[in-house]
Amino acid sequence: MKSFLSAIFASALFATAAMAQVNPCDVNYDNKVNTADVVAIYNNIIDGTRPTKPAMERKTFTYNGVKFYFEPVEGGTFMMGATAEHEQMNYPEKNEYPVHEVTVSDLYMARTELTQAQWKAVASNDPFEFKGDNLPVESVSYNEAVFYCIMLNIALEDQLPEGMIFRLPTEAEWEYAARGGKKSVHFLFSGKYEKGKSLSDYAWYDDNSGSKTHNVGTKSPNELGLYDMSGNVWEWCWDHYEEYSIDAQTDPSGPTSGDERVGRGGCFWNNPSWVRTSVRTAGEPTFKDSGLGFRLVLARPISE
Repeated sequence: MKSFLSAIFASALFATAAMAQVNPCDVNYDNKVNTADVVAIYNNIIDGTRPTKPAMERKTFTYNGVKFYFEPVEGGTFMMGATAEHEQMNYPEKNEYPVHEVTVSDLYMARTELTQAQWKAVASNDPFEFKGDNLPVESVSYNEAVFYCIMLNIALEDQLPEGMIFRLPTEAEWEYAARGGKKSVHFLFSGKYEKGKSLSDYAWYDDNSGSKTHNVGTKSPNELGLYDMSGNVWEWCWDHYEEYSIDAQTDPSGPTSGDERVGRGGCFWNNPSWVRTSVRTAGEPTFKDSGLGFRLVLARPISE
């Protein structure tokens, strides 16, 4: 029954937008393949002009008076897992290996974990243990997080960029963004490390949280302007959980089946070793916990 519900939610999410993929024929970067691309190719042949990729800019959406902020994450290639220069500490978990090369496409990542105000702008229930509009959503299952994405896509259908939807990040997208993407300074945790600062400047964890969640965006962000990707609450990711492969991958979305889904980032009751950017956990798609929420991405649909 659990896997059946998960499959239904996944199918409905895919149906909210066309299954557009990155197309090498889209030479003018407008998410379309049409005569404009032919003209661009012709101009390149005739006079050498080549369309340049437009700079990515942050995006803001509003629904029922509540704003949703998304920061641009320019795609790139990184080494995923417990890399020696990033995440070793003393004893990384076995499931953080092997380190492998991953390429991620452009996307937009929510600036913060989904807040309770953002949840209540779309959903009618209030399941949270800790109450507050700017506190992160928690005590929601993976299935509920996916269903929320479906509802948000429907609610903001007219505002969505062509070929993009709101969804959970893949595990690779999450780790790439948490590390700072192309702007990474190779910090152990998610944050733009500066001399004299400590983990407490970047994250809510067991030493400073008082055993509760805190308003999002109150610690220092990482290089991409993303907050709380270490600590506060664990964040559901799209992927079914499995051990890593050593093979290089492009835009991986995990195995097509499995009993558990991935969670990343650690939470308010974790010690420092569990809020590193390479740490992984997993839970059944119906599992709920006061230390577990999620964050949205605005990106192309996932093809399975």
